[in-house]
Amino acid sequence: MPIFPSGVPKSKRIFDLLVTVIGLVILSPVMLVLALLVWIFHGWPVLFRQVRPGYRGVPFALYKFRSMTNARDAQGNLLPDEARLTRFGRFLRASSLDELPELFNVLRGEMSLVGPRPLLMQYLERYSPEQMRRHEVLPGITGWAQVNGRNALTWQEKFRLDVWYVDHWSLWLDLKILAITVWKVLKREGIDQAGHVSAEEFMGNE
Repeated sequence: MPIFPSGVPKSKRIFDLLVTVIGLVILSPVMLVLALLVWIFHGWPVLFRQVRPGYRGVPFALYKFRSMTNARDAQGNLLPDEARLTRFGRFLRASSLDELPELFNVLRGEMSLVGPRPLLMQYLERYSPEQMRRHEVLPGITGWAQVNGRNALTWQEKFRLDVWYVDHWSLWLDLKILAITVWKVLKREGIDQAGHVSAEEFMGNE
């Protein structure tokens, strides 16, 4: 994807680049330490890679620090998420440090600092036309839904907030969301969905 994706406001992209470059310079020592710790606790590779839909639904490879091991059963199948999520992995998620590699996605123009979270490819065919509008902007590391409940919200609530962001975007709103995100991370609110170590799968609308 080009550094300045067509249709993405230049002011938003320039803001993303400036903050991301500064952030990577400051956080690079932290990321190196985290990569070493992930390797020690979870093994190789240290990064979790998954194809997600981005701007206008175009697929891209999202990167995060791994929060789970590759533990398998006797038949070679991966164990359930709750059996593979380690204490260190819970710390990474609770602190949102697992999201730091996504700064490289921002640098490459595949994501923004703020926008609807990139979900799973199979969800594209399950969205209503209104919900699909969340892909009219770049996906983000954090977003309006994340600072208004995160995984404690229902899917319908998340998508409603995502579309609201699409319709009301401004640099001021991005700054507000980033500031609230820092506060939410410190308070560790809305990290897990009740009864799940990860968000429950979106199965479509009734």
